[in-house]
Amino acid sequence: MNVLIIRGGWPGHSPVETTSLFLPLFEGHSVRLSDTLETYADKAALAAADLIVQCWTQGRLTAEQEANLVDRVAAGAGFAGWHGGAVATSYEASRYQYMVGGRFLCHPGGFVDYRVAVTGSHPITAGIDDFDVHTEQYFCHVDPGLDVLATTTFEGLHGAPETAGVVMPVVWTRRFGAGRVFVSTLGHSPADLLLPPTRTITERGLRWAGGLLPVSD
Repeated sequence: MNVLIIRGGWPGHSPVETTSLFLPLFEGHSVRLSDTLETYADKAALAAADLIVQCWTQGRLTAEQEANLVDRVAAGAGFAGWHGGAVATSYEASRYQYMVGGRFLCHPGGFVDYRVAVTGSHPITAGIDDFDVHTEQYFCHVDPGLDVLATTTFEGLHGAPETAGVVMPVVWTRRFGAGRVFVSTLGHSPADLLLPPTRTITERGLRWAGGLLPVSD
């Protein structure tokens, strides 16, 4: 498998450190690391990629970069990302947002305690029980057609009473053309990603998007 990892953007999400945590997962596979979104303008690089992992917060895709990326995933490449590196970027790129299936809006209260509820049955979350985290609770606009694997329920705290009772997707997958998309809103920092259930879900999500776990519809 050929893996393309695009990492950079806002340094507060530690793109190099967080993506490096998962490099051992791809031992024996070909991995290309890129620190520029310009790689999305390289059709040959995208054509060679079986899995694209993106960690790029606050980026802005050009029309060409967006078209090349979205078209490659639709043609069969996997796409995977977490936290702001996937859903707090490229806000002007509507085709990218449609492919990813979610868009970050806010995280009331900053770092807070909340529970992640595992929903349904999927190879990514098999055997994982509900778990607690202390990190940003992402409030997103999401596609209603997602395959939601985990959720969190907002309590209307931290100056956002309008969120009370909202059940928000935390982990999801979707089919996009012939491609597979995995997104988790967890993963602000390396410490967050090292939490055992978060790390397991993220590792499995990367493998699923790359076709290395059973692919379910």
